[in-house]
Amino acid sequence: MQKTAKKMMMIGRSGAGKTTLCQFLNQQELAYHKTQYVQVIGENMIDTPGEYTERRSRYSSLQITSADAAVIVFVKDATEPGSIFPPGFSSMFAKPAVGVITKADLADPQMLQKAERFLKLAGAKQSFAVSCVTGEGFEELIRFIQNL
Repeated sequence: MQKTAKKMMMIGRSGAGKTTLCQFLNQQELAYHKTQYVQVIGENMIDTPGEYTERRSRYSSLQITSADAAVIVFVKDATEPGSIFPPGFSSMFAKPAVGVITKADLADPQMLQKAERFLKLAGAKQSFAVSCVTGEGFEELIRFIQNL
């Protein structure tokens, strides 16, 4: 799989799959660990703790960290019934936002459509459903990011 040279900042709820997504995109072995602080994975992925999105008091940390990113990636677990992202959430970043729906292999079409609606409402320019288990959806995501 071809990597993307654009620096991406992953944000989303704890357990949404941000770290796994970073590892998959960087062709690293998938190994779950709780992200405790902002980490750069490879040269192009900024992985943020879920708590930064879950607590409004940490939004300023996301804004500051986004200065180093070319694109903001809203990561949404397809199996989660709600959304952590408020409407218009992308407006606090001066960067394009894209949505990535993770765990697509565990979701039915209605769950994927609901997740896509949540991400669009949050301001994601486009959404991609992916699975780190099956590899589905990644070619389209990488092509989109490279063309930003």
